[in-house]
This record gives sequence, C-alpha cells and structure tokens, in this order.
Amino acid sequence: MKKSQALLALALFALSVLFALWFDGSRFRIALLAFFMAPPLLVLAGVLARYAKASFWAGVLGLFWFSHGVMEAYAVPRERGYAIVEVMLAVVIVLASSWPGISARFRKKNTVDAA
Repeated sequence: MKKSQALLALALFALSVLFALWFDGSRFRIALLAFFMAPPLLVLAGVLARYAKASFWAGVLGLFWFSHGVMEAYAVPRERGYAIVEVMLAVVIVLASSWPGISARFRKKNTVDAA
C-alpha cells in the first residue's frame, strides 16, 4: 500500500471515530451515525480492498465533509472543536486521495535524445 493510500485510510478511520464521538449524546444518534459514519467506513473498505474508484469517492466526499465542517464551525459555536477537526481531516482526505495524480502530473519526465 502506498503512503498516500495509508494516510487516506487513517484519515477516513479518524473521521468515522470523530463522528462517533461528536454525536455520542444526541437523541438522533443512530440516524446521525448511519448518515455520517457509514460513508467514511464504506470508502475505507474500498481503499483497503484497493478499489481504484474508492480514492476518487473519498476525494469527492472529502469536499462535502470540508463544507460541512466549515458550516458547523460557523453556525454552532459549541461544536466548533469537532468541526475544525472535521475540516482538517477533510483536507487530509482530499490531498491524500489526489496525491498520486498530482505527483504524476508534476513528475520529471526522462527524455532521451534520439541522436
């Protein structure tokens, strides 16, 4: 497993743990956990199984988690700590899922002069 994939898996797991802690005292806990905790765990399963599209979907969902974290940090001051951690994990998820493509794009190409 590549370093970026390992980092992606770790961030997805950390995000699911964050959601479990965040919604621990809510009266809608089961629904919130199903809605928030299931997607990172499902994508994590795909990343660990090395499905190519799992990293793509992690990046797409990472944009949602980033937006959700920013909105929660702004709208609900008492949950700001959880929201800031969600934003940081979302940034890690987007970068880790995009890293192979970014590094391939900017990798130096070996050019051989045909003399």
